[in-house]
Amino acid sequence: MDQLKLADLNEAGETAQYIVIKLGAEQYGIDIKYIDNIVRMQHITRVPKVAGYLKGVINLRGEVIPVMSIRLKMDLPEDEFTKATRIIILKLEQHGTIGVIVDEVKEVVTLMSSEIEKVSYDSQEGKANFIFGIGKHNDELISLLDLNVVAMEK
Repeated sequence: MDQLKLADLNEAGETAQYIVIKLGAEQYGIDIKYIDNIVRMQHITRVPKVAGYLKGVINLRGEVIPVMSIRLKMDLPEDEFTKATRIIILKLEQHGTIGVIVDEVKEVVTLMSSEIEKVSYDSQEGKANFIFGIGKHNDELISLLDLNVVAMEK
């Protein structure tokens, strides 16, 4: 399917592509339209006096990019770096370019809008809801990340 047709389908709400990542034992999906690059784990320069989930910055082809731990942002255990650990470079309208550390990048899946259940959220809870929906793919559930909430400063 060429790019034009794929874009037309996305606008119609028919399908969307997600990169499936792993954080611990859980699978999450990131909308592919926000992904600029996926790079291997590299040296992260610490920055003093920033939130704990911000690990520091990397230099990617001359561009300084802040890197955050989704695990720490979501109150999960600290990252354990392995050969599969990756930094996904995201381009977000509201937050600019940011890198997020993930345990593993698994695959790209295409989900029909009928395969996505929206998650209802009670704003009274006071905690940010990082998930906007649950995708069903090959009898597996994929929690779809709301990147604007994930990237938002607490």
